[in-house]
Amino acid sequence: MLAAIVSRLLRMVVVMFGLSVITFLIFFATPGSDPAARIAGRNAAQETVEAVRKDFGFDRPIYVQYGLMMKRLFVTQDLTSFANRGQEIIPAVVAAAPATLSLVTGAAIFWMLGGTLTGILAAAFKDRWPDKLLMGISMMAVAMPVFWVGEMVNLVTQSRLHNTWAFSWVPALGYTPLSEDPGLWLKSMIFPWLTLAFLYIGLYGRMLRTGIIETYHEDFIRTARAKGLSGRKVLLKHATRSAIIPIVIMFGMDFGVLVGGAAVLTEVVFGINGVGRLTYQALKVLDLPMIMTTVLYASFFVVVANALVDLVCILIDPRMRRA
Repeated sequence: MLAAIVSRLLRMVVVMFGLSVITFLIFFATPGSDPAARIAGRNAAQETVEAVRKDFGFDRPIYVQYGLMMKRLFVTQDLTSFANRGQEIIPAVVAAAPATLSLVTGAAIFWMLGGTLTGILAAAFKDRWPDKLLMGISMMAVAMPVFWVGEMVNLVTQSRLHNTWAFSWVPALGYTPLSEDPGLWLKSMIFPWLTLAFLYIGLYGRMLRTGIIETYHEDFIRTARAKGLSGRKVLLKHATRSAIIPIVIMFGMDFGVLVGGAAVLTEVVFGINGVGRLTYQALKVLDLPMIMTTVLYASFFVVVANALVDLVCILIDPRMRRA
């Protein structure tokens, strides 16, 4: 087990190093890219561009520039924005991370519970009306864009029906930290959670249903039935336990990517100043230090999520320990 943990840590370092190098080279070494010209402005004089290039160290070898940026990011932690002079990168990301973690964690609970329940019920009533109804709703959930669902939710809860008894409790758009007001935090996050989870409930439900139905053709299922186990035990204890492993793997990938900033559409629609929105704003102005930091932040969560998923899969299915 210790060797596996050390191996995962080494892989994490290698992946993050590779991503940092690739991201840095894309913006600093690609032919035609000149960060000094972007910082100086579109119509800046050549003398100004040269002054900026010297001030930021862009006149030094590319490997020296990379080393200096990594040092300021991980060692001194005084890396500042190229677009908003004086803004420190690390405090900005740290301040935005709790909002994204709150959004994704709450949504993940909803979509795992909803997706698992949908998949199991659909498989239990295969080809009957509950199955067709659940799969129809799941297809609608997968087909609806997150930003459109969010806008429709806001239209109902913030505008058309906000003054009714059903939605008068919904606070204004934005994020309230849990430490400031737990009640307001919960109220402000319920509909962002449901909006982000809606797509994944449909996706996970359909995948789990397919996995359970395919698992029913396996030999160990026939053996369990031959032993006289009830249909419910066969479904929950054997079929679902085996079929849920791909769901857990996909959950790890989705959770890591969303925490890394892929929930940007939900954050923008609901006015949540999270990492996704921070990355979006940095991309609009090509703020290279902010982009670099959020990319490494995202890669960290993706790698950690994958490592945890491997451990969870081993606990779910002991056969994977011999793999």
